[in-house]
Amino acid sequence: MSISLSGSRLGALVLDIEGTTTAVDFVYQLLFPYARAHAAAFLEAESTSDACRQAVARLQDEQARDVACGDAPPHSVVAYVLWSMDRDRKSPGLKALQGLIWENGYETGELRGQVYADVPASLERWHAHGLRTYIYSSGSVLAQQLLFRTTPSGDLTRFLSGYFDTAVGPKTASESYRVILAGIGGPPGRALFISDVVAELEAAREAGVLTALCARPGWRGQPGGSGESAASHPVIHSFDDILD
Repeated sequence: MSISLSGSRLGALVLDIEGTTTAVDFVYQLLFPYARAHAAAFLEAESTSDACRQAVARLQDEQARDVACGDAPPHSVVAYVLWSMDRDRKSPGLKALQGLIWENGYETGELRGQVYADVPASLERWHAHGLRTYIYSSGSVLAQQLLFRTTPSGDLTRFLSGYFDTAVGPKTASESYRVILAGIGGPPGRALFISDVVAELEAAREAGVLTALCARPGWRGQPGGSGESAASHPVIHSFDDILD
């Protein structure tokens, strides 16, 4: 299905990353293993830096709550980081730490951002069209900026108007999208959220945001939504399906 912007009063696009702008494998087979492999050394080397101390303080607060609930073992911060990564936790402390570790990787050239082939031209096209484009991801704002700044097509952040992470709330909570709408200063019906996760689209639609399901080649559906709810969202297979 194609979505036409011609004559639309659409003012903003909000994009998910994993499976939408960037292959899931890049995150799970490159970024996450990199963070895991470098976590202990990074925490030791950067223990006095303000950014690292803030991330560790968040992690310690989260760990204390998990231990009190019997969900996590009372081990070291490093062990808690690895425990959280094993469970793909979306915790602010973990995401902040991962972003800092990845920043080192991008600076040394070990990491480089990846996006689908249609993304750079589409971001530029939407920018020229006068649309504001935002990113909403579970990864930290820093991690988002690093990814789009270092792609083989160059720095794509010049086409992006802002970034949101789980500081606004979980991606499956409708209130998160209300917070985003307030942040971008637009009425619900003028923002379009694109994601490959149906549960996220359902939450956005509850907040009055327009939605589109990004089903790129190999997409087999995501947990959190029924087939009926998935069918209720317009489906695109690449950003080329969003027409001027």
